[in-house]
Amino acid sequence: MNKQLFISIAIFLCIALATVLVVLYGKGYRPDFGQGKVDLATNGLLVTTSIPDGGSVYVNGKLKTATDNTISLNPGSYDVKIQKEGYFTWEKKVNITASVVSRADALLIPNAPKLESITDSGAQSPIIDPTLTKIAFLVSSQSAATNGIYVFDMKNTPLLTLQSASSLIVNDSFDIFSQSNISWSPDGKDIMATISGQTISNTYLLDTDQPNNPPNNVTNTLLAVSQDWNVQKTAKDKAALGSLPSKVRKMVLQNFDVMAYSPDQNKILYTASESANLPIIIKPRLFGVDSTPEQRSIQKGGIYVYDVKEDRNYQMDAGNFKAAYSWFTDNRHLIFVRNKELHIVEYDALNDTIVYAGPFIENYVFPWPDATKIVVLTNLGNRNITPNLYTISLK
Repeated sequence: MNKQLFISIAIFLCIALATVLVVLYGKGYRPDFGQGKVDLATNGLLVTTSIPDGGSVYVNGKLKTATDNTISLNPGSYDVKIQKEGYFTWEKKVNITASVVSRADALLIPNAPKLESITDSGAQSPIIDPTLTKIAFLVSSQSAATNGIYVFDMKNTPLLTLQSASSLIVNDSFDIFSQSNISWSPDGKDIMATISGQTISNTYLLDTDQPNNPPNNVTNTLLAVSQDWNVQKTAKDKAALGSLPSKVRKMVLQNFDVMAYSPDQNKILYTASESANLPIIIKPRLFGVDSTPEQRSIQKGGIYVYDVKEDRNYQMDAGNFKAAYSWFTDNRHLIFVRNKELHIVEYDALNDTIVYAGPFIENYVFPWPDATKIVVLTNLGNRNITPNLYTISLK
């Protein structure tokens, strides 16, 4: 009996000791054999990920591991690089704090991107809906039965090819829709198409989920439709502002001219409406956040990104937002056009990478819903053909 009791106590103590060691290891404690004695030094943990995975992680120039792994490091500042063959290098300075988990999340951009056509009959005046899931465009190179307004739903794409995946919602047999001016409703469900003639203009309200046969002419009720859309947009903007914490909301109203919310509304791209020093909202400051130095002293007219969750503010290069720009749908990047090149940059202004430098129509650049592609309008340098929509793969 005494022997069994001793064995039971020994097993219990071993389990307890193992549990303590696992907890200490998880908190970043590591044995330190310096000065002739053994101490427990409190390290920090660096979690590394990459899209695509399998990137090599270098810390201060030394290969440490592959991505989707955790590294234990002494507290301090480190130069972290993530590399993968066929992709541009990602790099950032990361601060490691004792007992705190920090992250290095890299979106690796291929240096030889793959292009795939969405349309093959031309695409004119493409416009993306407010939900960033559907693109409407005009076709005028075919017969009256196939010319008109098309909608490409990026969420419902075929497995084999993107071509022929667009839906014709109205054709030119009713009116010259291939020459109309189109705009999306605030909820992304309808399109307003205006066709201007020499003596009269007609405006139609079109359902984007089905053929409009016949189309709904709202010329006589256009004012009411426009007012309804304005009410929807105002309510949407008010909801976005109302979802912010009260102190953040006050700061936004006083200092921000909002250019665009990230899709998850946790980051705000804005122009400073006034020069000011942004107050600290979250006290005490959070650990394990983005290590990039922030800029809380904002200058009127400057462009910045404010991270609502981390209460951090980053200055952007204003020259990047003079042409087409948009939040990327991963909520961590912005895409923009500069000097006839398509760029992607992190929300803290680091890792500015040229995604595509071939010919494309600069005003038409759209993010893909699952953040794996970017859509552009291009004729691939052939002036004899009508530009088509293409995807640029980031995988």
